[in-house]
Amino acid sequence: MYAFVTVGSTRFDGLVQRALSDAVLDVLRAKGYSKIVVQCGNSEFDTKSYEWTGETWVRRGEEHIEVWRFKPSLQEEYEQADLVISHAGSGTIIDVLRLRKPLIVIPNSTLLDNHQEELASTLAQLRHLKASTISELPKAIESLEPSGFVPFPVFDGSRFREMLDEEMGFA
Repeated sequence: MYAFVTVGSTRFDGLVQRALSDAVLDVLRAKGYSKIVVQCGNSEFDTKSYEWTGETWVRRGEEHIEVWRFKPSLQEEYEQADLVISHAGSGTIIDVLRLRKPLIVIPNSTLLDNHQEELASTLAQLRHLKASTISELPKAIESLEPSGFVPFPVFDGSRFREMLDEEMGFA
């Protein structure tokens, strides 16, 4: 199984460092994840245990653990992943939920307006995903039960048009 961790285009050192910690890697392995990929964006992490291949950092002795900064699109990663662990950015959340993938989100508390916390909390209450903190990530992975998630509604573009028409007085 494949676990994909992403911070999108942001810098979220805490999530990247925690995702690469023994505590998180051990629980992922125990849950059956044999491939773990971390998209770290501009985040910093300790590269001493990793070798640079020219495209990615690969953990020495564990070629199934890799880290890279950016790709033009993360769609392929989302599609292939059996679990996505992410910052709580709205674009990432929507992309992953539309694919019906199990999702654990960790809001970035360093952001000023705390919008990630509000979004994560609301979607967790609706049971579309699991919200966690950096420190609680191993426990969130261990207790993850994807069958308890409520599928995210399918996109209906006509709803927006109807709402806009109504708001503008055309309906």
